Amino acid sequence: MDTIVPATSSHLGAPALGAAIITLPRENSELGALWRRYDARPVRLLRTREGRALSLDRYQRAGEFMGSLTSPMADDTAYMFYSAGIVAQLAMSSHLLDVGFPDAWCAKYIGLHVDRSLAYANATGFGYEDPETERLMDVLSPYWKWNDLSRAHGIKPDTGGFAADEVRDIITALVDHVAEVTGHGRRKVRRAPS
Repeated sequence: MDTIVPATSSHLGAPALGAAIITLPRENSELGALWRRYDARPVRLLRTREGRALSLDRYQRAGEFMGSLTSPMADDTAYMFYSAGIVAQLAMSSHLLDVGFPDAWCAKYIGLHVDRSLAYANATGFGYEDPETERLMDVLSPYWKWNDLSRAHGIKPDTGGFAADEVRDIITALVDHVAEVTGHGRRKVRRAPS
């Protein structure tokens, strides 16, 4: 983390670009270790208005998909876990895009691996080192294994002992944390003209 320039999100819009450049980390940094671990191409992180807008869009889409965690179909364990993977990935990609990861890079090197999303997020100031969340992300990854096609092919992933209510609580807390870190969950308060 010693090579990352802190750049907090603001609910007032895009961050100032001057302080938003994040340099490539040294080989011994946490981010450098992740790039090696996942055989990913290092990328220079640069916060932009476009990234901020895409980040907000992903956060909003995560909120839209939250309903799938409480729908009647959520009684189906595989559906619940698949939905949880989608929501988690949308939410964490909101943070990754906000700090400057390019969307194409995320698609190529993270894909549907929510465990990687959490690792990259935490390496870039997300600050969510929760053992149960990490364990759930491991169970969900890659989340395609929970979809109907995988089940039709006989893939039966292990739930890791998580109950539906636990999954909902963990994912809700994760989305709430994304809102806090990115500032997307805050409502703009307009003052009345005086």
